[in-house]
Amino acid sequence: MRFVWHFCFCSVMPKVTAVRGNGYPLPRHATADDIDELVRLRAYLLSTGEGPYTARTPEDEEVWRQAYRKWLEPVTAGSVPTVRVGVIGSPGSLLACAIAVVDHRAPTARCPSGRVGWVQTVVVDPSARRQGLGRRVMDDALCWLREAGAESVVLQTTRDGAPLYRSLGFAPTGEDLLYLDVRGC
Repeated sequence: MRFVWHFCFCSVMPKVTAVRGNGYPLPRHATADDIDELVRLRAYLLSTGEGPYTARTPEDEEVWRQAYRKWLEPVTAGSVPTVRVGVIGSPGSLLACAIAVVDHRAPTARCPSGRVGWVQTVVVDPSARRQGLGRRVMDDALCWLREAGAESVVLQTTRDGAPLYRSLGFAPTGEDLLYLDVRGC
C-alpha cells in the first residue's frame, strides 16, 4: 500500500543544508556515467514488490529499464531544468539516489504559484542502509526544490519509508493514491 505525503515550505523552516558525514561525499547531480547504476538502484523499487508500477514479467522489466534509460539521458545531460537526480557515490558505484521534479499545477490556497515539487525514486543500496544516506539525498532534493521555486512537496511512500519522511516534516494528506493504466483506452 502506498500513501501520499505532503510537505509545505514555510517562512519559519530553516534552510536545509547538506553536511558531510560517515565519510561519504555530498550529493551531486547525476551524469550520463551514472545511468547504469541509477537503473540498478531503481530496480529495488520496480523489480520486486506489489505496487502497480512493479514489473510482473520479463517483458515488463525490459520495458521500464529501456524507458528509464531514455528518460535519464536528457535529465543527466542537464537539458531538463525541472528535474534533478541527486546521487551519492561514484559512477559505477552509487550508494543512494533521489529524483526531484518541479510540476506546474493549478494554484491552491497553500500553493498559490502552482509550483509543486515531487520526490520519487529515493533508494539506498542495501549495503549502505541505516547510515543517513536516504536523509542526505532527501535534504538535497528539498533544497533543490526550494531553490527551484516549489512551494510544497509531495511524495508517495511505502510503510518502510514513512518514518524518514515523517522526520523531515511530511504529513499524510488524507487522500488515497489511485492508479489507472489508460494505454488501452
